[in-house]
Amino acid sequence: MATDELPAAAAPVAGEESAGFSFSIWPPTQRTRDAVVKRLVDTLGGDTILCKRYGAVPAADAEPAARAIEAEAFDAAAVSGVVADSVEEGIEALQLYSKEVSRRLLDFVKSRSAAAKAAPTSEEAPAATSEGEAVELQHAA
Repeated sequence: MATDELPAAAAPVAGEESAGFSFSIWPPTQRTRDAVVKRLVDTLGGDTILCKRYGAVPAADAEPAARAIEAEAFDAAAVSGVVADSVEEGIEALQLYSKEVSRRLLDFVKSRSAAAKAAPTSEEAPAATSEGEAVELQHAA
């Protein structure tokens, strides 16, 4: 072997890719997506600022909501047209995915909170009925 030849197993020069190693940041693995769902479930039902402001989501509702939020965010990032041919493009797609998850999470808790405020509780409904009956009784007397 001549002194200017490199052995076959030498590391690639900076900026070159090794033929035997591939790194892809987008799309995320199923394991990563499952971790995002788990974190969303913890955020929706845990002791978080969102829960303090908008109310906690019961565990039975948190899991399906988290899966829907993650799936919609993934689809939105995938449809955005970002082709992850390079690590930089993969990072852009991952950032879009992250922003979509956050936006959809916030939209979900806000809409759920608004719906809860708009719907009367079971204790409020009978009180309103009895007040209405009381007014009718006063007019009848």
